[in-house]
Amino acid sequence: MTDPREEVTSADKKRKELTAKVLATNDLLQYQDGTVASRMIVFKKAGTITLFAFDAGEGLSEHSAPYDAILTVTDGEADVTIEGVPFTVKTGEMIILPANKPHAVQARQRFKMTLTMIRE
Repeated sequence: MTDPREEVTSADKKRKELTAKVLATNDLLQYQDGTVASRMIVFKKAGTITLFAFDAGEGLSEHSAPYDAILTVTDGEADVTIEGVPFTVKTGEMIILPANKPHAVQARQRFKMTLTMIRE
């Protein structure tokens, strides 16, 4: 019988396969028509790194998170609101989403982003 503490999920194995390699961020997740696709590439107690690919017009409705998050656009363009204040972010730009502040993301066109969440 396998010790449950030693069990590794298939997602953990896939994440491990990404380590110690040069990766092309935009190749790790593909666009999907009419939806938002995501792929978590780091999942640790200290924080997470998740890739997102948004089809044009798709978004994440207003919500808040208990930790700061850094949204980095790797392809395309999106509208981000933080506490009702609008921002436009484009390829190569980033914006810090402050903890406990309502924010939303809306794709102006197809876009990809990396979301890095740091837990305290």
